[in-house]
Amino acid sequence: MSKSVIFAIFGAVVMLLSAPLPILAQQTTATDVGQKMAEAGEAIKDYTIDKKAEAVTHAKKLGRDIDAKIKELEARASKQSGETKAKAEPMIKDLKAKRAKVSAKLNDLSKATKASWDETKKGFADAYRDLAMSYHKAVAEFEK
Repeated sequence: MSKSVIFAIFGAVVMLLSAPLPILAQQTTATDVGQKMAEAGEAIKDYTIDKKAEAVTHAKKLGRDIDAKIKELEARASKQSGETKAKAEPMIKDLKAKRAKVSAKLNDLSKATKASWDETKKGFADAYRDLAMSYHKAVAEFEK
């Protein structure tokens, strides 16, 4: 995948992630959001060891973006009551646990050697995809 395609995907994800959740619900489905986020994480797999610093920078940006989205979802959930709030709490807890796993994989990515690079990239991409899909499921459940 060429660098320009990666930047185009990354730009699209940044735009998606910068939109407030109600706008996302109107323009795209939660599945679309989750899929776009997962694809952004998958872009890490296209970096070579020579571009490790760029890959780590990209991964950190993904982390900041998802942190903001989780906080936004958490804020919305805190304003709810009853069953909606009760459903949201375990979803938020799960998202935070998966985010911690992504952070650990990012740490691994930053320390990867040439020998471990491919496996480490895959580990990060898989963890991020899992987080992204869980986020999309949480948003979909919250929007019901």
